[in-house]
Order: sequence, then structure tokens, then C-alpha cells
Amino acid sequence: MRSLILNIYKIFLLPHVLVYQTSKNKAVIDKDLERWATAKGTKGGKVTLLLIFLANSPDFRTLFYFRNRGVLSSLLNIYCKKEKYFRIDISTKLGGGVLTGHPYSTILNADSIGENLYVNHLVTVGEVNGKRPTIGDNVSIYTGAIIIGDIKIGNNCSIGAGSVVVKDVPDNCVVVGNPARIIKQDGEKV
Repeated sequence: MRSLILNIYKIFLLPHVLVYQTSKNKAVIDKDLERWATAKGTKGGKVTLLLIFLANSPDFRTLFYFRNRGVLSSLLNIYCKKEKYFRIDISTKLGGGVLTGHPYSTILNADSIGENLYVNHLVTVGEVNGKRPTIGDNVSIYTGAIIIGDIKIGNNCSIGAGSVVVKDVPDNCVVVGNPARIIKQDGEKV
């Protein structure tokens, strides 16, 4: 019965396919789809994956609507709601391959965020005095982390749960604590 209801719901999602097919951000959405499919162990073509994730994940819908801003996306959000407690600032440059782990009460307000971001819940990436962070590729940000101000987070970094990051973090680091400190760099304990 659940699969019948889900299949009927997918019919209502068909306008999303039109938005996807005509999107100027289709290549970036494809990277999101690939990352979600790998993480969830879901198989299928791009349109099938799109329908599955739109039907099952308000987090993915938030990301999809961010990538496809406009009147049609706003109308689609009326009956196919995004996660209301997951916010991405409209001016943030966000690379493809974003994966969320329940981003409840998560705010992404950065100058730019690279490819393959993983973000969990209760995360704040934000500004201080109008200055916002720049985050590299392959960064994971875990529960309750705060990254604020005019700082740079390098590539291949992990920001531990509850960390407060107010200074630059070089590539290939793991940081934890408040204030955040590097505990591992280039695979070596510091």
C-alpha cells in the first residue's frame, strides 16, 4: 500500500522533472543525485533518483529549490514542502554533491562552499560583521558545529561535533572543540 501511495505521489512530482530538465544547474543537481544515491544505496536513472529523493526527503527538496530558484519552484514548494528549518542563504555559492544528515536547524551562509559537502543538524555557517566563511571541497561538518567570520576551511577537512571555528583551517585537517583546534593534519595526530 505504501508503494502505491508513493507512486501516486510521484505523479505530482512530475513538474519537478520539467524544472530539472530545463535547469541551468542540471550538472550540479546530477552531482547531488549521485552523492545521495551512493550514500543511500539507491539505484536508478537520474529522473528516477530525482523522484525518489524529492518524494522522501525534504532536505533534498530544500537543496533542489535552492538550485532552481524562481516562481515555478516557489509554486512547487506549496504542495511539496522543503525542510523549513534548513536554510541556505541565497547568495551562497554552493558546489555539487551536497549530502545532508538530517540538517534540522542548519544554516549555510558562506561566501562559497565547494564540492561534496556533508552537513549534519544544528550547524551554523555564518557571518560576523558582514564577513562570511569560504569552505573548500570534501568537507564534513558534524552536529552543532559553528563556523563563522572571514575564515577559510581547506579541502578534505572534518569539523567535529560542537566545534566553534573562528580561525582558518588548512587542508586535510580534523578540528574539534571550542575554540576549535586541529587534532589531525595530513593523517597525523597533532
